[in-house]
Amino acid sequence: MSAAVERRLAQFRAARAPSAAPPRPAEPPGKAAAPEAAEEQRAAAAGPAGGAEARPAPVWARPLVLKVLLWAVLLALFAELELALPYFVLSLLYWMYAGTRGPAERRPGELSAYSVFNPGCAAIAGTLTAEQLERELHYRPAAGR
Repeated sequence: MSAAVERRLAQFRAARAPSAAPPRPAEPPGKAAAPEAAEEQRAAAAGPAGGAEARPAPVWARPLVLKVLLWAVLLALFAELELALPYFVLSLLYWMYAGTRGPAERRPGELSAYSVFNPGCAAIAGTLTAEQLERELHYRPAAGR
């Protein structure tokens, strides 16, 4: 057997056996640990199952699915109260509000679609300028081509 398989088997057996020795203290944050030590710490943190891979959450436990289910249940409740249309319209308005990002949430270096909000009024690629439109209407070649 390969050394990696034997090491994993030893970790599995150690995790199943009741440990009498107290766990070692973790390395200081500035000190680099050996790859084997880091792997042992990950295996110990994974618990007795010894699974190095974290299983993804079930589909029904994901936040988006739970939000959609809550929205559908509330829609059914408001439909029973004959208020489904206002609930739906207010939901749409909220989704439009929540879907927009403020200027503070812009990533570094990201340009706005509106050139007046960019440094030096820089336009993004693909923006149709008045000069370009005028050139195309008069069938003149682009400057620099």
